[in-house]
Amino acid sequence: MHHQSNQIVSSKADASFIAGIRILLVLSLILANALVKAEVTLPRILGHGMVVQREKPLLIWGTATPGEEVTVRFKEQSQRVNADGSGHWKVTLKPLKASNVPAELTIQATNTIVLNDILVGEVWLCSGQSNMEFTMRKSEKTKPWKQVGEWADPVHELERAHNPDIRIFLVNRKTLDQPEPSHAGWSIAQDSALRSFSAPAYFFAKKLQQELGVPIGVIASAVPGSRIEPWISEAAFQQDEQFRNQKIEGDPGKFYETMIKPLAPLSLRGFLWYQGESNCFLKETLAYTRKMNTLITSWRDAFGGTKMPFYYVQLAPHTYSESKGNKLPLTKEFLPEFREAQANALQIPNTGMIVTTDLADSIPDIHPTYKWEIGRRLALIALNQTYGKKNEDSGPVFQKMKSKKATLRLYFDHARSGLVSQDGKPLRDFEIAGEDQVFVPAQAEIKGNSVLVSSPRITNPQAVRFGWYERSQPNLFNTEGLPARPFRTGK
Repeated sequence: MHHQSNQIVSSKADASFIAGIRILLVLSLILANALVKAEVTLPRILGHGMVVQREKPLLIWGTATPGEEVTVRFKEQSQRVNADGSGHWKVTLKPLKASNVPAELTIQATNTIVLNDILVGEVWLCSGQSNMEFTMRKSEKTKPWKQVGEWADPVHELERAHNPDIRIFLVNRKTLDQPEPSHAGWSIAQDSALRSFSAPAYFFAKKLQQELGVPIGVIASAVPGSRIEPWISEAAFQQDEQFRNQKIEGDPGKFYETMIKPLAPLSLRGFLWYQGESNCFLKETLAYTRKMNTLITSWRDAFGGTKMPFYYVQLAPHTYSESKGNKLPLTKEFLPEFREAQANALQIPNTGMIVTTDLADSIPDIHPTYKWEIGRRLALIALNQTYGKKNEDSGPVFQKMKSKKATLRLYFDHARSGLVSQDGKPLRDFEIAGEDQVFVPAQAEIKGNSVLVSSPRITNPQAVRFGWYERSQPNLFNTEGLPARPFRTGK
């Protein structure tokens, strides 16, 4: 009996010892998890080699243990803050002057993060669908048919690009909302990183850097084939009286939540937008203009600047009416109507739009060839409207019309230095109509800063339209080499 009693005591002791070990293991795991949670983390967009926005308050944010003190140091500044109850923290540093001297940004809490090679300059967010996503690798494979713009051999830019004052960040839609332990993501615009990067965004940055002489950072966040709706949050649609209580098709918020929202509230100068093809196929006009307004307003709100520049690309010639599988039948005149809807968004303050009627070598291809010129033209708008360089940033824009007998005289803005036929041939793609609104081809000739149009078939012309077919590639330009915007009167 005594021996059996000792065995029972021994078994109980062993069980207690094992239970104690288990408790210690659980406590160790809890402590380890607590230590992991205590580590300060940064969003993926904040990393080594980034460009931070000059002359605007600099926002740095992340997560930590609730209540934990976080110290941020950059240049001569230091700010402390405690993480809130959900573990989020944010500091605001004072505006900085541009600098291409690499600096360290230190974030210190339980752990310390040091981001190196940080420059101060201009930062732009570039978004849209496949024409914005269009990579430098694809651009290198194009065979342009004509010299367009100022760069002699942009097709081979990848062989020359190694400017350390141009930095790029390519958004991955699956990982942007997850921390990056190595704080990688930003790169100098060269080699393999540039090969996979947006060509329009890069050439925009190249032109800005060339003219401003400060570091330029561009963020590319684009998805091929995407409509505009996924780039607008559901909340933004509901806050807009135009769309409130409506069912919005097209996965609203799908890409906003994963590819735009995690970037906020990064300090930016402005936005570039190259999208519309998918909504053009849906036969949208006024609805698209309204959606652009919702997108622009909501993005500006998210990044804290109600007047932030928003510059975008009007669609190039393409045979939308001939595309197979169109759910809605499109006429050959619908693309100009959609372009009109895009142009109507210029009524929103601090917006700008480039025209691309001359940049399609193959009209059946929905991806225009000359992405370097698209980037350059967007940069011309930024240089003029954002940076005050006073350069011409637009081709001729119809202003007014006067009639004299059987001739219409058309006047244009952005034609101060003169109008030209780009190829030296007679002006094309002008049409006029009488009271019956039946349009016929018109003869057109330049007279000073105006254009005279007429047709022997119309004795009393009442209306004119220009470039009003999806295949139209008009040759009316200003002397700065920028194409006239398609238009129609009477609408």
